[in-house]
Order: sequence, then structure tokens, then C-alpha cells
Amino acid sequence: MSAVSLAPPRSVVAGKAYWTRLLPLLAALACVTRVPSFARPLWNPDEGFLAVQARMLAHGGQLYETVVDRKPPIVPWLYQAAFALGGSGSLTPVRILAVLAQLLTAVLLSSLARRRWGDTAGRTAGVLYLLVSVGLNPEDAQAATFEVFMLPCTAAAMWCADRRRWGTAGAAVACALLTKQTGGAVLVPVLWLAHRYGAPRGAVLRLAAGVALPVLGAALVTDPAGFVFWTVTGSGAYASFTGSELHALVRALTNTAILAVACAGLIPPVVRVLRLARTGAADLWLWLASSALAVLLGLHFFGHYYLQLIPPLALLATAALQILPRQRLTAAVLTSACCCVLFLAWGLLAPRPELTHAQRLASAVAHRTALTDRVLVWGIHPETYWLSRRTPASRYLTAGLLTNFSGGRGSPQVGEKYAVQGTWPVFREEMTTHAPALVVDDSRGKPYAPERVPGLRRLLAARYEPVGEVDGAVLYARVTRD
Repeated sequence: MSAVSLAPPRSVVAGKAYWTRLLPLLAALACVTRVPSFARPLWNPDEGFLAVQARMLAHGGQLYETVVDRKPPIVPWLYQAAFALGGSGSLTPVRILAVLAQLLTAVLLSSLARRRWGDTAGRTAGVLYLLVSVGLNPEDAQAATFEVFMLPCTAAAMWCADRRRWGTAGAAVACALLTKQTGGAVLVPVLWLAHRYGAPRGAVLRLAAGVALPVLGAALVTDPAGFVFWTVTGSGAYASFTGSELHALVRALTNTAILAVACAGLIPPVVRVLRLARTGAADLWLWLASSALAVLLGLHFFGHYYLQLIPPLALLATAALQILPRQRLTAAVLTSACCCVLFLAWGLLAPRPELTHAQRLASAVAHRTALTDRVLVWGIHPETYWLSRRTPASRYLTAGLLTNFSGGRGSPQVGEKYAVQGTWPVFREEMTTHAPALVVDDSRGKPYAPERVPGLRRLLAARYEPVGEVDGAVLYARVTRD
């Protein structure tokens, strides 16, 4: 009778050795590419918005009721959890989570590529993704905001679908959707894989349940009506192209060009293989196409939208490099590494004048108010609340929600009548029930300046007087009546 071997299969041992070598490399690369993110207190208004939301939630605020934004709930909850563990005075805990999110995305892409094309492809996909992941304006690529935390969810959806784990794939799609609405675009390639693999009806039902149940749960945990309004139905005016055509076009071309530079090592092999042969990667092309449509959605073309394109691009480049001579792989990695160094230098050395302005303004606000005072910052930089450690007087943390202003939008679609539906009655009530001790007009000549917003103009004229100015921002203190 022959002895039964208790040793693990050779494939398991080889797989463990593969990841033991690759994971430290990817972890080190993830840390290096995120170094600039730790160099500044914050990178963009989205980080400031999320930081203020997290503080409000920690003090009893209710999402989609007294704490509002047009985004799903996962990232505000993530910020709240990070602040609970590491304190709310720094974004370092969130930045560490962003490094882990990038690492997880790279690992999932490596696993996908290795399963399809072998060990070398696995290493290539993970490394190329991390090198290109910083290839945008640093305020878009280095910020710990929605897309960074959405990408591991989209990669997980594709990873699960590739292994026919349909219920888990659906849950990953839901996680992406609950991180940012455009994350739901990954459902397109997931459905294609279900069709390609001939998924039975039960598997499709598991996929549908995996998508629907977490979304329904998030709606019930928050406020169902508010959840639907703020994440789906309440953004019609924001998505309008009218009044911002030229700005949006310039921004689209600029960010496309920046990402093209970052992808200088990826694009040539993909284009070359398209001319020579099929790569057998229809699901990846669908992933890229659906992600491109997600970038177009809303017609704003902000740089961080483009991050959604990078995972499918990295996999497509990996697929192309498998049928090209080895020197093409070396050239792609070296080119991507050189571009990565340029973007890291940009992140470390470029001045951030808006951050300097927000810090100076926050210092003035803190000097003129007590820690318990409420403050209204009329602008699009909510980080002033966070930097000054003052409580917002309104649930609307930017003037954008009350005027439809966003970066680059022209004046024809800006004003009270373009505000999110129902916001002005609530805002007027807030200004009455807990009037701010200080109002900061940080419009600085923008189309939402008080002289163009009658509701705010009347409020300032009736109850406030100017008491100072910081870099063009005017501070108004409440007048005490005898």
C-alpha cells in the first residue's frame, strides 16, 4: 500500500513563493508613489469636504439629512472611521488607507493578469498600474478621495467575475457604486463575462442580489429618500453642459494630454498589437469603454475622474506586451518609471497657492471666533472649516450646492435658481436658528459673489458688518443689536 503524501500541491507552493516575492515589491512601489500625498495637509477641496463631513458625523450628524453631498456614503464613513482611530487633526490615517487601496488594486490586477497570461504578466500589470497611478495633476492623483477608494472595488469585481464568483462580484460592484456612482460602470464588463462564461440563471440572480442588497442596505441605514435624492435625482443642474462648454473642453483636453504622458509606456504596445492581432481581452476593452463613459458623465472632466481609466489600461498594455518582443516590455516599464518620477517631482515641488490661502483664512477665522462658534464660509473650499476647527453653520459646505457653481463653470448656469432643489428654504432656516458668528465671503469675484446672490446679500446687509479681509476674502461679524 503506497503512502499518501501530505505535502501541499506544487502549484500551491509555487503560488506562495510568487506572491512572497511580488508583494514586497508592490508594497514598496505603492508607498513610494504615494509619498507626495503626505507632504501637504490636504490636496483638494474634496479632501476638505470629506474631513468636515467626518467631523460632523462624529458629532451626531446624519448623512443626507444634516450632512449632505452628492456622493454615496462609503468614503465619508471611511474618513469618520479613520478619524475615530487616529484623530481628526490630520489626514495621515486616511492617506495610509489610500496607500493600502492602491496596493490592493495592484495586487488584484496582478492576480488577474497572472491567471490569464502567466507569472511575468502578473508582475507587469501590478508594476505598470502603480507607476501610472500618479500620472495626473497631483491634486487629483495624490488626494485620498473617491476614485482612489473606488478602484480596488472595481478591480475586485473583475477578479471575482473572472473566477465565476457571481455573488461576490455583484457585492464588489455595489461597493464601487457606493464609493462613487461612476464605479457602477464596471457592471458592464462583469455582465459580459457572465454571458461569455454562460452563467446559469441562478448565478445571474446571485450577481443581481450582490449588487442590489448592499445598495438597499446603505439607503436604509442612512435615509432612503435623502439617499436617492443626493446620489441620483438631485444633480440634474450640476450635470448640465450649458454655461461651461469652453472650460469643460479645455479641461478635458488638458487632463487627457496629462494622462497620455503618464501612459507613454502603455499606449504604444496597445496600438501596435491592435494592428497585428487580437489580444482576446474583450472584457478589458469593455471595462475601458465603460470607464470612459463614466469620465464623460456630468461633462466636467475633472482630473481625478480619469483615474478610473488606469486599471483597464494597465491590463490591456500587459496583454499586448505578452505577444511583443521582450525588449518592448523593458521599454514600457522604463518609460513608465521615468514618467512616474516626473509626476512625483511635480507633486513634491509644485506650489499650492489655494492651500496657502485656505490656511491663512483659517487662521483668521480661528482668531476671530471661539471654538464653540458656528461659521459660514461662502466659497468652494470647505477645508477652511477643518483647518480652523470650527463648526459649519450650514449643512451645505460649499456655495456650489446653493448656486450650482463648480470649478470652471461659466456664469449663465450659476445663481439661486440653479441651486439643488429645496436647499434655500433650509439654508434660510439654518441662518435663523443658529446664525453664524462669522461669515466669510471667499467668492473673490466668482459668479456666486454676494452681489449676485440676493439671499446672501440680504442676510449680510441685515445682520453683519465687514471686519477684515484675507487675500481678497471678506470677513463679516454678526452685529449685536441693543
